[in-house]
Amino acid sequence: MFAQRLFRSATAFRTLQARAYASAVKSALTPEQVQIIKSTVPALEKHGVAITTLFYERLLRDHPQLKNIFNTAHQATGAQPAALAHAVWAYASNIENPEALKTAISRIGHKHVSLGVTEDLYPVVGQGLLAAIKDTLGPAANESVLDAWKAGYGQLAKYFIDFENDLYRQAEKTEGGWKGWRKFYISKKVQESDEIISFHLTPVDKGPLPAYQPGQFVSVKCFVPELGVYQPRQYSLSDIPNKEYFQISVKREFALGQKPAGRISNVLHESLPEGAEVDISMPFGDFVLDINATTPIVLISGGVGLTPMMSMLKTVTEQSKTRRAVFIHAVRNGRVHAMKDTLSQIMSENPQVSRAIFYEEAAESDRKGVDYDYIGRVDLTKLKDQAVLPDADYYICGPQPFMNAQSAFLKDMGVKEDRIHMEVFGAPV
Repeated sequence: MFAQRLFRSATAFRTLQARAYASAVKSALTPEQVQIIKSTVPALEKHGVAITTLFYERLLRDHPQLKNIFNTAHQATGAQPAALAHAVWAYASNIENPEALKTAISRIGHKHVSLGVTEDLYPVVGQGLLAAIKDTLGPAANESVLDAWKAGYGQLAKYFIDFENDLYRQAEKTEGGWKGWRKFYISKKVQESDEIISFHLTPVDKGPLPAYQPGQFVSVKCFVPELGVYQPRQYSLSDIPNKEYFQISVKREFALGQKPAGRISNVLHESLPEGAEVDISMPFGDFVLDINATTPIVLISGGVGLTPMMSMLKTVTEQSKTRRAVFIHAVRNGRVHAMKDTLSQIMSENPQVSRAIFYEEAAESDRKGVDYDYIGRVDLTKLKDQAVLPDADYYICGPQPFMNAQSAFLKDMGVKEDRIHMEVFGAPV
């Protein structure tokens, strides 16, 4: 029954993606506007971050209620302006090839709906972005340039609005689904390692929970007293669906050098006991397991990137006792190695599952062959026969440099790009 529900959900998901995209690309700019936008690519390369930084400063100043949507840490580090600058540049660079934007629209759109972004925000963003372009570029942003970008932004906004509205409609049609935020309470906290706690989140209304696809995430919104606003964060669901609660597994982010401590992770770990209430979004995300495939699956994770992988691994082993699965994980040492007992139990019950655990530095209490298999960072050259498999699908989650390194190796080994799937954590635009 669960597999059937998940199959219907996955099929509907792919259908709504195709329908939203096909509808969005119908709108078109004039040839002159296309050429003008293309001509601004060099300026965007040089001044894009300055434009988007000014834009966000004004947006949050003039619309302070939006501070409840935007991640203040991403603003402080510049990650949010940089993400938007890259998106605007990518749109201009691919203005004649909108198909190239399909993946980005899906990834960003899923993040938007999980944060409660609705279409009424797009005109506000458009006005602010055009004003920032004009003030940053000065005379170079003449009337023709601004008119072209007004039309261009309208087209880009339509891509997102159509896609996101379809996601909202699908969420509301899903059994147990909803739009926006829903009250949950922390029904249990489970210490998974020195840094990671799993949270069982149960709906306050006692209503049914929707099925979700392995790899998807929810947004969690908490009040941050020192900021005086609510702040959302997105966390992968780290277990398979059940009728009682969602599970997320959160790493507590400590301050390190110039990097500040994670506001929400620390609130969840330290300030919210069992019984405390939080706001939760519907599950979203397009980094999802192909549950219909029967070919091998290789899961490669670094640190807390293992959270969606555990949901995927549990799903694979629940569905099939023959589909081969390889679990490759990198972590500093046994003290911060989360869910290792769960993985051991899965392997003991499923001989088709193998693993390769890399500890950066093993402690005296860490046992080779029991807790870990290799010392050092993930090195897939040691695992060619185990990790590079015919027709396998590869799912990678972890820090961006980690994912880039593993993806590059797999491509060098002849793995086709469409077999490599990665979860990109970061600021949505």
